[in-house]
Amino acid sequence: MSRISIGENEPLEKALRRFKKKIEREGILKTLKARKHYEKPSERKRRKRKIM
Repeated sequence: MSRISIGENEPLEKALRRFKKKIEREGILKTLKARKHYEKPSERKRRKRKIM
């Protein structure tokens, strides 16, 4: 679970932007997108080969 602390006079938009960056750095967003739809094992292998 990711958390950020919001300052006393900090705008909500700025805090939300920091939260999104933190989530992206931790790789949570990537895993969520990957789990959204089922991916066949052959497609997963093809995608991994394409990255390398």
